[in-house]
Amino acid sequence: MASLSSRRSVMTLFSSPDSADSHRVRIVLAEKDITYDTLNLGPNDKSEDLAELNPYNTTPTLIDRDLVLYDARIIMEYLDERFPHPPLMPVDPVTRAHSRLALYRIERDWFSLVQDIEHGDQQEAAQARKILRESVLSAVEVFAIKPYFLSDEFSLVDCTIAPILWRLPKYGIDVPEKQAKPILRYMDRVFSRDAFQQSLSKIEKSIRP
Repeated sequence: MASLSSRRSVMTLFSSPDSADSHRVRIVLAEKDITYDTLNLGPNDKSEDLAELNPYNTTPTLIDRDLVLYDARIIMEYLDERFPHPPLMPVDPVTRAHSRLALYRIERDWFSLVQDIEHGDQQEAAQARKILRESVLSAVEVFAIKPYFLSDEFSLVDCTIAPILWRLPKYGIDVPEKQAKPILRYMDRVFSRDAFQQSLSKIEKSIRP
């Protein structure tokens, strides 16, 4: 493997191949058609390079020349500003604020439950699975309003929602067709995007054969 210093002319992403947080960053990179190198780290992998760059030693971590960014949302917003086409956040300040609020709520309400499902004990995981299923299904009317989540255009909000919805079979959560047609249509629309398909790691592809 080439040393990290030899890769600095190209963006480098430290990524976990089965992490929803890493996945949403990879979706943005694919949507923007950005050239980058990926350094995949499994849950038990150690990286001296990453430990030196990121005090939390977490993925995703993005290296862009001398800039080091961690935290998925910070990375996503940076990429959207650094590569403005296609835009993935509204230009209007009020609409942008609504999008940021949606991102905050998804992270707080859904991503926290994913942590409990993947890392909690059996009881915590079962409870989180139940709450996540109810939360997804309770949003069915929101998914029905517009082609994408509260928007006519694909956005960072969709980049954040999609990794969770893609992983529902892995979490043992079903989406009943009769009850949740708008959600299923939304999933088909997002999952069929070329960029989404390009963003998938081998492990992620195996979730939905």
